[in-house]
Amino acid sequence: MVGILQEALFGSIKSVYSIAKIVIPLMIVMELAKDYKVLDKISKGFSFIVEPFQMSKEAAFPLMVGLIFGLSYGAGVILQSAKEGNLTKKDTSLIGVFLIACHAVIEDTLVFVAVGANGWLLLGTRTLMAIVVTFVISRTMENNIEEYSKNPLEN
Repeated sequence: MVGILQEALFGSIKSVYSIAKIVIPLMIVMELAKDYKVLDKISKGFSFIVEPFQMSKEAAFPLMVGLIFGLSYGAGVILQSAKEGNLTKKDTSLIGVFLIACHAVIEDTLVFVAVGANGWLLLGTRTLMAIVVTFVISRTMENNIEEYSKNPLEN
């Protein structure tokens, strides 16, 4: 029993450390990019991705981070952006919807390809489903825009 608890404790610490090794440098880079206005340029460059969903251009960077690095690492960037007031409730909700359907596409696709799945079919299906579901939900949110236009971390 003690061995199981010890293994669980050390396993948890190891997991937190491995996440922190990526999230902390990512947050530092994000802060530097914001301070030197690089984040604005990145957001403008990728704004075409969030425009169909009627999201703010500031939502592009957290969405891309979540898409590439997954929910574990992307959550830190999304929460930081929301905490700073850069994202509305609608932005965070739609980022969440998109990433639920289509997160860590590189990692997951490679894992499934390793066991014999068609990577292009898997990637295409996940991405298309995320786009369709997020688009439909973004249009249904139009009716309640006042509710979704506030910062999600206020109150």
